[in-house]
Amino acid sequence: MPGLFLGSQYKKIMRMTMRSVMRKISIGLAKESKRYISSAMTRGPNTWKDNQSSQILLSPPLVSLDIPEIWASDSNYYDHPSSWKNSNVQIATIIDGKSIAEEIRSRVASEVKRMKEYVGQVPGLAVILVGQRRDSQTYVRNKIKACEEAGIKSVLVELPNSCAEYDVMTSVLKFNEDPSIHGILVQLPLPEWMLLVQSVSASLLHLDEEKILSMLSLEKDVDGFHPLNMGNLAMRGREPLFISCTPKGCIELLIRYGVEIMGKKAVVVGRSNIVGLPISLLLQRHHATVSIVHACTKNPEQITSEADIVVTAAGVPNLIRSNWLKPGAVVIDVGTCPIEDPSAEYGYRLVGDVCFEEALRVASAVTPVPGGVGPMTIAMLLCNTFDSAKRLHGFS
Repeated sequence: MPGLFLGSQYKKIMRMTMRSVMRKISIGLAKESKRYISSAMTRGPNTWKDNQSSQILLSPPLVSLDIPEIWASDSNYYDHPSSWKNSNVQIATIIDGKSIAEEIRSRVASEVKRMKEYVGQVPGLAVILVGQRRDSQTYVRNKIKACEEAGIKSVLVELPNSCAEYDVMTSVLKFNEDPSIHGILVQLPLPEWMLLVQSVSASLLHLDEEKILSMLSLEKDVDGFHPLNMGNLAMRGREPLFISCTPKGCIELLIRYGVEIMGKKAVVVGRSNIVGLPISLLLQRHHATVSIVHACTKNPEQITSEADIVVTAAGVPNLIRSNWLKPGAVVIDVGTCPIEDPSAEYGYRLVGDVCFEEALRVASAVTPVPGGVGPMTIAMLLCNTFDSAKRLHGFS
């Protein structure tokens, strides 16, 4: 018992230390950006005549503007009063992503079986997991299980936090050349401290996420994170080979529940490359009017409360309260936050960004966590892997 207590205390101390460091870096980068602009503006309009190397524009490099996404939230996860659950207030429709995902997975399994009969091949998925992030481990575990049930071959490579970039790159290149692998997935995000090092100094870079994703074969990028797939998603008239699984699953839920997207106001909470950015692009492609709320947004509650559709992917439990929501809004909760729970099978359980019980009494429809977007993400991964194999083998 003393060992368990010390381990728990150590984790808490490390989390607090990391938050403190991230805040200092965020403030430091913000000050540096302001100093860059301020110093440029204090120079006279003819300064360039005196110094041939002076910049032409005042705008700083975009990379210098990147700061860690740290949400200020005073709310911690809590169990809502039972009186709420027994209330007579009309509750929102619960969007059952689990049942829809099961239907899709069943159809994929049937098609995989048909492919095996006619072509003699089955789709293959390779998953590369770096570190021991608990939610990532859960996702990977569920993905491997889903592949087995659908008849899709799966290969898992697990690498420690201390691995070198070379180790990840070697795995990617190996699977690029493997004809039995039709999809390659590098589980994101990478461990936080790796990204922290990346954001502080390129000289201390441990893993270059952009470089790794760029090395993925475009035809096997079933997660849709390759720059060309993301670029084609952003441009009208272009069709990416793959759409990112989570955003693709969100849109599928909206369509299957008859939610009108065209012309509606949509707010995406969070701007990560994994969810926030691609879902905002995808909603635009479906003709929604899209706003993005992030950690630096002023009055996020006001902006979000005007939305017909809210997609939240901040990773902060209880961030979205009832006052953030417009009555009748549709809420898609992508956030997955591991909360310690000794009674759970793995010692923790997942909760979302949205105060679910509050949202039920304001929104017209809302996804639960778990059982909402998560299962759809896996179903879309199976679809993308199957589509990749279809293209390679000319199967229809």
